[in-house]
Amino acid sequence: MSKSEKLPKRLGLGIFYCLALILALLLIFHNNPLADPHTEFLKKICGCILIAVSCILIFIWYDRLLVLPVELYGSRKLIKRLAINDFKKRYAGSYMGIVWALAQPVVTVVMYYIVFDRVFQSRAQAVSEGVEVPYVLFLTAGLVPWFFFSEALTNGTTSLLEYNYLVKKVLFKISILPIIKIIAAMFIHIFFIGVLMIIACIYGYYPNIYWLQFFYYIFCEFILVLSLSYATCAIVVFFRDLLQIISIGLQLFQWATPILWNIEIVPDRYKWIVKLNPMTYIVEGFRNTVYGDTWFFEHFYSSTYFWLFVVAAFCIGALIFKRSKTHFADVL
Repeated sequence: MSKSEKLPKRLGLGIFYCLALILALLLIFHNNPLADPHTEFLKKICGCILIAVSCILIFIWYDRLLVLPVELYGSRKLIKRLAINDFKKRYAGSYMGIVWALAQPVVTVVMYYIVFDRVFQSRAQAVSEGVEVPYVLFLTAGLVPWFFFSEALTNGTTSLLEYNYLVKKVLFKISILPIIKIIAAMFIHIFFIGVLMIIACIYGYYPNIYWLQFFYYIFCEFILVLSLSYATCAIVVFFRDLLQIISIGLQLFQWATPILWNIEIVPDRYKWIVKLNPMTYIVEGFRNTVYGDTWFFEHFYSSTYFWLFVVAAFCIGALIFKRSKTHFADVL
């Protein structure tokens, strides 16, 4: 490796290690006076171990992991164009076109409103984080991120199968295919967030400074799905049964995620198990944004765990994708 190539690598590693050191110091000196000291100590130990392991893995696989971000950034204009075309292509043969994409979230919300707010009036209220909110708003705030996660992960997983004719082109960067499908799913997701905002306003929860966190949590779920999709889209090329496994897994994880139920009903000693699910962080984040009046950095350990999980998922996904992509054209 020449000196000109070593300099950017050293700079990149230096920035990453500085951020890791800052995170480790924040983790060590963070103090929650209301928490159990023994539990806090265990969280600090586990967090520092995860940060150390991440630093080691980044040092070993830096060159391999950097390939994907560089390719995605270099193809950003192509990604934007293909994502818009992919979204339009879904409804190209129908008379109402894009209206069908927007109708789904509206019908879903209306259905839940009729069932839970009119038929089962006793379930019209739910308690979350000590705040009483209408159950429809509580439920919609959980469904909005989950619908995107479910659709984007499924579409990202099948991206190579759907665009198999592009995979066989030698000069085409196939690493952009999963992100194209995820961005296409994001268009509907943004509209659904708009529906959530309207529902919140109807029930008296008006926009405030905490709503700026929508941008943060949208970014969180986007990166999470992208990280998982690189592994799943590579594996499904060789193991098609993975699609069915993911479909069943999403149904199970929907019930394991506090969407239809309140995480506060879980005993404190078991809550950490529920919080191992990264979607719990996002679902609760959406609710805190709409009516919880809580910043994401107030949940320090949950935020730290989530981003460590995402970094690990991206590293694993990138390595699986890079090692497998030379065989995609032969199998497809």
